[in-house]
Amino acid sequence: MKSSTSSQAISRRAALASTGTAAASLFLTGAASVEAASTPAEGDDLAAVITKTPFIDTHEHLVEEERRTGWSQPAPLLPCNDWALLFTHYLNSDLLVAGMPAKDYAAFTAPDTATSRKWALLAPWWPAVKHTGYGQAVRIAIERLYGVSELDGKTINRVAEGYRHTVKPGFYAIVLAQHAGVESCQVNSLEAPFMESRQPQLLMQDLSILAFGAGSGNWKHFTDAEGSKATDLAGWHRVIDHWFARYAPYATAVKTQVAYSRRLDFEDVPAERAAEPFRKLLTGDPVSADERKAVDDHLFWHCVRRATAAGLPVKLHTGYYAGQNSMPLARVAQNPGDVAELLRHAPDTTFVLMHMGYPYQEQMLALAKHYANAVVDLCWAWLISPSATERFVRDFLVTAPANKLLTFGGDYIPVEPVVGHATIARQGLTRALEGLIRDGWISRSEAIELVPGLMNGNARRIFRLEEKERALGNAPWRS
Repeated sequence: MKSSTSSQAISRRAALASTGTAAASLFLTGAASVEAASTPAEGDDLAAVITKTPFIDTHEHLVEEERRTGWSQPAPLLPCNDWALLFTHYLNSDLLVAGMPAKDYAAFTAPDTATSRKWALLAPWWPAVKHTGYGQAVRIAIERLYGVSELDGKTINRVAEGYRHTVKPGFYAIVLAQHAGVESCQVNSLEAPFMESRQPQLLMQDLSILAFGAGSGNWKHFTDAEGSKATDLAGWHRVIDHWFARYAPYATAVKTQVAYSRRLDFEDVPAERAAEPFRKLLTGDPVSADERKAVDDHLFWHCVRRATAAGLPVKLHTGYYAGQNSMPLARVAQNPGDVAELLRHAPDTTFVLMHMGYPYQEQMLALAKHYANAVVDLCWAWLISPSATERFVRDFLVTAPANKLLTFGGDYIPVEPVVGHATIARQGLTRALEGLIRDGWISRSEAIELVPGLMNGNARRIFRLEEKERALGNAPWRS
């Protein structure tokens, strides 16, 4: 059984590499061509290698496919089941920041709004956002999946029909493998600490440790291996340990986006100091900010130690905030300094610093150069600022070891824009490497040698994906 599973995974990679994963046409139509350092034929070689090489997608929030194909009513992550869904994650923020009224956006994403009305609501704001990373990803996806190169009142019905035709059982694998050139994803579910996916080797899963923090309140619901809820801190430890025992063999990493609500200044608080404030949380007694932080800090390090013992990297959201009109930039600016202390305190733990810490990517680069246990992930970064991410890749490759960079994670709830994001990432990676060649920092052959590691090899090693593929082939929830 295990050898069969491994063979299937290897065959999938071989097929992706040999066919180019239908990615030979992934570059954006009409985009500026990459400047070659030597002859056009040699210049095409690097682009062709990048086009044909599959990505390991290190970060998504994809819902399970059957949630899409069996959609019956609106939900927080899936407000509608039509083409407007592609505009609901990330691009919604650009639309609202551009000035689209919230009531118009709500009507745009409502399931019962007619296509013509949806376009009328979107049209005034589309010119302002279609060139951002968020907008480009959706534009490319619509072109690749539905054959529509420009959105307007005449083409929108073709987009609506293309969406309806595409969303059917099996479309995740088609969208990801054939159109995005993605071998496998690592999903941080927003609906469960660990999702028992029906496509576990395609939609690999992270274990969310955000679910175990002081602000989660999950001690009211989660149980340990004996089915008991926590009545004290030791009991909550048992619950957490049960989740790790059950899912660590299948998880690719642990993940927390707690940086949305606090600094990453986690003190290694002993259990004795955290026990009493945790009791107050259980009983609903008043808890001071310092006491809550002590509990949260203690639980963070408890989870980090469990992750390290299980060989799981720790993914940390760093940098830019999703959403709009809410980011405390002064706190975001403290991420690199806080992370430096985590890296120093836990040298045996691999920390994956997500989103390149934008807009403080220079400091994150310094951490990757200085600390052996720091890895930088460009997930989401190509969407936030394609040009800044391209520059970062150039800087990284002449500053820090190349085996510490992960170059793609779509970071989406709907699967379709992953196609556009992967296109932007391929284009940016090509331009970054061509720039290094042009400026004499590396040779063309050296650039080509870097590609497999940057696009999938680093991720395969850091997250031990061969081992995880074998484990997931025998996952108990598959039976």
